[in-house]
Amino acid sequence: MLSLEELRDDVATGDIDTVLLAIADMQGRLQGKRLSARYFLEEVAGHAAEGCDYLLAVDVDMNTVGGYAMSSWDQGYGDLVMRPDLSTLRRIPWQEGTALLMADIVWADGSDIVVSPRQILRRQLDRLAERGWRAFVGTELEFVVYDDTYEDAWRRGYRDMSPANLYNVDYSLLGTARVEPLLRRIRRGMEGAGMYVESAKGECNLGQHEIAFRYAEALETCDNHSIYKNGAKEIAAQEGRSITFMAKPNEREGNSCHLHISLRSTGGEPVMAGGGPYGLSEVGSRFIAGQLAAMRELTLLYAPNINSYKRYVPGSFAPTAVKWGVDNRTCSLRLVGRGHSLRVENRVPGGDVNPYLAVAALIAAGLRGIDGELPLEDPYPGNAYDSGAATVPATLRDAALLWERSDLARDSFGEEVVAHYANNARVELAAFDAAVTDWELFRGFERM
Repeated sequence: MLSLEELRDDVATGDIDTVLLAIADMQGRLQGKRLSARYFLEEVAGHAAEGCDYLLAVDVDMNTVGGYAMSSWDQGYGDLVMRPDLSTLRRIPWQEGTALLMADIVWADGSDIVVSPRQILRRQLDRLAERGWRAFVGTELEFVVYDDTYEDAWRRGYRDMSPANLYNVDYSLLGTARVEPLLRRIRRGMEGAGMYVESAKGECNLGQHEIAFRYAEALETCDNHSIYKNGAKEIAAQEGRSITFMAKPNEREGNSCHLHISLRSTGGEPVMAGGGPYGLSEVGSRFIAGQLAAMRELTLLYAPNINSYKRYVPGSFAPTAVKWGVDNRTCSLRLVGRGHSLRVENRVPGGDVNPYLAVAALIAAGLRGIDGELPLEDPYPGNAYDSGAATVPATLRDAALLWERSDLARDSFGEEVVAHYANNARVELAAFDAAVTDWELFRGFERM
């Protein structure tokens, strides 16, 4: 990490000449500008930069689409303001002479753009702060490594790609050694960018791996998550490889992103741990009860894409049942740890999740359970896939409908946010409904 004065020194010596000013878009991707370091120091650091307001109103292909209140052709696609968050300034070791920092986005008059993912999370963190609490979060993000470049994969229509491992390397030291030069470079790059790397391990899908980072306060974790995801792709591309964080890149195991969350007081004491059953406090029990109660109506923020829902297959370690359990990986919510380490793991999100939105949903749901004094059902002790419980929505269409009808979403995030992300889902659904897929061609070209 860098202070502003340290950046000045590095610019003066020529060690840094470029500053990336980044925002998180609706998909959690980094968007922004490459600035000369001199210009950043003289003009942007003390003020701001500008960008087109369509950055929060386009589809994943950056196509302009209708239905957004904040940005449209009729409104002229004006500017939004990128206000630097200097606390996030850091070196980016995998890009020569480069530093990066995140920005909050506001309107020209200084008012918040409430649909910004970073702002959505900030509002929920403010709600916790009013109670004297802070959220600590860890994200476990899986990806698949291929020995093909991104350009080759695109040209070949993502067919016949070569995964970096040809068998299941879950926990295998031999199998992961094949990919260790890339994994090591990613780990060291992230350490150089101010992150605390814990470990790397193989996973079940061919070429699938996970790099784990130490938990931190919620906003810091989400910033690090987005920077890591972007940086890992850049490093893979520099090595002539590609990696994907798609929730379900093929018919084997999908890429998950398990979210761990706990609450602490401003003095650092655990809020969810206590002397109750399973080591929970009353607050902790109600926090989990809120997660269960709100799971279906907030799934859109955990699973934002068409492909997200392909993960939810019984027996796949991706959850289907809305149940909680003590160290039970078949449940949507898994309680792990004890005392200071006690936390709840939400296993619903995939690798395509926007972390800011998902963590905001965790907090909003938990606060509903606390404020509503919701009782916590008994933990499920067996195979939750066979529990007969309610399940997470099966499709993006189902999740979007539940989201639009959710009083909790309106109360927690506001009508503008609900409408904005419902429209994003409709845009994706319309694009998918209009597409002719390979599946259709193979089944129907000759035989229908």
